[in-house]
Amino acid sequence: MSEVIGAPDMKALEAKVSGSSFYAAMKMMPANKRAAMFAIYAFCREVDDIADDLHGDRAGRAAALDGWRADLAALYGGGPAGRAAFLIEAVEGFGLKQDDFLAVIDGMAMDVDGDIIAPDRMTLDLYCDRVASAVGRLSVKVFGMQDKPGVDLSHHLGRALQLTNILRDLDEDAAIGRLYLSKEALTAAGIEATDPLVVVSDPRIDMAAQVIAATARVHYDAADRIMKDAKVGDMRAPRLMRVAYGRILERMQAKGWAPPRRRVSLSKLEKLWVALRYGLLA
Repeated sequence: MSEVIGAPDMKALEAKVSGSSFYAAMKMMPANKRAAMFAIYAFCREVDDIADDLHGDRAGRAAALDGWRADLAALYGGGPAGRAAFLIEAVEGFGLKQDDFLAVIDGMAMDVDGDIIAPDRMTLDLYCDRVASAVGRLSVKVFGMQDKPGVDLSHHLGRALQLTNILRDLDEDAAIGRLYLSKEALTAAGIEATDPLVVVSDPRIDMAAQVIAATARVHYDAADRIMKDAKVGDMRAPRLMRVAYGRILERMQAKGWAPPRRRVSLSKLEKLWVALRYGLLA
């Protein structure tokens, strides 16, 4: 593909994620699928950077997201795709749907419209669907899954991974004025405060986080059943992501979320073992 002005630097992105579970999962894929997955990842990074640009005003960030919507409309309409031109090969090669890209943008817009603080359960689920499960719906096309099990896997694994990220990033999110734990979980724990920094300093946050963790585990279990029964598709990458993030969730649950917390991650040796173990599974 010829160089596209404004396109993300794929080599820089690859270097940035090297050593991550995502990178290990992508490296085990054939070249064409790996390229498509990195294109999807690059798109997600581009719009996520807009959502997290705390130096830009909300109107400007919203306009930037609208620009991506316009470029996608042009891409799918057969016109000049602008910044989205780097997605053409992935879209045409794997039948990626415009609605799923737009859902990701809609999820980022939820962060741009106003900082998310203790959303109700339905809003949290919608957010997870847009920023994670929609990415899954794009990814399963590349994995070669059939439509129904692919959509089902995206629903459950996407939510499981996103909820795990939310639980791992409590302090980082609070530092920028965000709190993704559901209002219902916080209320059940007796936490009525709405200031994210106050909430994450409350020892009762462990009870609220355990509720979210239990939901994540339900989704992991459902994803396991779908991957076990899948008749078509390369399951190595989603299995690796499930195992890596599932272990992170287990460790967080064992430690609990009462402050002070330390960010949980897998060692390089553990990531290598998981990659070797699950990279051999079809």
